[in-house]
Amino acid sequence: MTQTVDSLFDEGIERYKAGEAPETLIPVFQEVCNRSRKSSSAWTCLAWLYLLLEKPNQAYEAAQKAVKLNPQDPQARVNLVLAMLETSKKGVRQHIEIVQQLVMAVPELRDEVAQNIEDGFVRKPGWQSLERVKVWLSEA
Repeated sequence: MTQTVDSLFDEGIERYKAGEAPETLIPVFQEVCNRSRKSSSAWTCLAWLYLLLEKPNQAYEAAQKAVKLNPQDPQARVNLVLAMLETSKKGVRQHIEIVQQLVMAVPELRDEVAQNIEDGFVRKPGWQSLERVKVWLSEA
């Protein structure tokens, strides 16, 4: 029996929270993205996994899709900024400013982004680009 897209996505999130390695989760989220091309959250997760594995070009493509599908998702923009920093692309400031506006307007989003940043440091200690983003967001 084929899993629904939603159950596959939820299973991928639970496996991630349980500490499963990003390289084993990428195929799960790729399948979700392939089956549900307009799922911003799936593209956001895929971008994050690519970032954890130091695959910034793939992360950039996935994050771009996520932001295009949901411009109001601060985590999608954070992922895009991280990918841009790691591929030396220009235009980071505008995305940081949008994230700052979004997290100031909605405290739950601020908490979610902060938790994800801390998770990033646990999973990828010494992550320079993430440290820069954290500093920029704290200046809001």
